[in-house]
Amino acid sequence: MSGDVIAEAALYAVPLLFGVVAHEVAHGWVAEKCGDPTARLQGRITLNPIVHIDLIGTIILPLLLIISRSPFLFGWAKPVPVNYGNLRGGRRDMALVALAGPITNLLMVVASAFVYNLIPQGFHRGWWDEGSGALWLLEPIFRMAYYSVRFNLMLTLFNLIPIPPLDGGHALMGILPLRWAYQLEKLEKFGFVIVLLLLWTGAWGKVMGPIFSALLRFFLK
Repeated sequence: MSGDVIAEAALYAVPLLFGVVAHEVAHGWVAEKCGDPTARLQGRITLNPIVHIDLIGTIILPLLLIISRSPFLFGWAKPVPVNYGNLRGGRRDMALVALAGPITNLLMVVASAFVYNLIPQGFHRGWWDEGSGALWLLEPIFRMAYYSVRFNLMLTLFNLIPIPPLDGGHALMGILPLRWAYQLEKLEKFGFVIVLLLLWTGAWGKVMGPIFSALLRFFLK
């Protein structure tokens, strides 16, 4: 593996790890607030990435995408355990727990975009001098902010696909009338197959690609 790829992987690693870990911690934290301590009891409400790492989703797949110079980066962490029977608000709380992950990633998009746009403004306004060594520190931060916007935006949109077991599907199950929610729940065992077909046929890209591009242009002005 060349030095350039290693350097690029290092810049990708921080926003990727923080994005997938924060996503799962948010699920566990909101579940605890709604009455389910399962994630806390299993030590999963922590930003320590070691307890969240999934060999394929957090390491192998992102590394393969980086090596192949894929135009997008994707990954996931081990899902935090949630016992929906413990949630005080029933299906309403299930929707809140499901939405906690994508909302957290969206907040990270906003924060990362702020950093991405702030750094060049700082040089333009003279807040820091290019010859002072600030560029050496701020350049990798600038690039990590860029990757963070792209990755967290992708994670937000993907998880909002309204098909269980994705977060969008669970959220929809929590707000639909009970009869319709039961019908949607029946799709869960086929959910990943449906999602893979959407990705493989390009249907997801045709629908979400323009949305992703428009939002990317908005945040990365």
